Amino acid sequence: MNLSPRISYNDSDIDLLARIMKAEALGEGEEGMLMVGNVVVNRVVANCDVFKNTRTISEVVYQKNAFSGVGQPLFNQPVNAKERELALRNIDGYRIEPATNALWFKNPGSKTACPEKFFGELTGRYKNHCFYAPGAKLNCDL
Repeated sequence: MNLSPRISYNDSDIDLLARIMKAEALGEGEEGMLMVGNVVVNRVVANCDVFKNTRTISEVVYQKNAFSGVGQPLFNQPVNAKERELALRNIDGYRIEPATNALWFKNPGSKTACPEKFFGELTGRYKNHCFYAPGAKLNCDL
């Protein structure tokens, strides 16, 4: 399958995306990191009020109160080649359920059920992360 980039990017965007993917989902393995990357890229693409001023990876990652991983030490560590490769896969169009159209995720913990509603509608869970896509009330285009 030949994927084309979903968004415009530069080299520093790849590193930034890889850093937030690692900070938010390192314990979820590569697939979990890719799902977090789906959410970030989806927010860059999303056409809805809550993400109207987020058209770059940097604007999405640094949006106020968007990702708790930004404040973690792991976020500030360098990324390796594999982490950059995963980030580039997301930029190049890789998407997978339950994060395919997700704009949010939540980690309620391993022994806690996913809330049916968070900011959107629950699309599914992967390990400890619950993923949410915009419902009809939010009127977001991806």
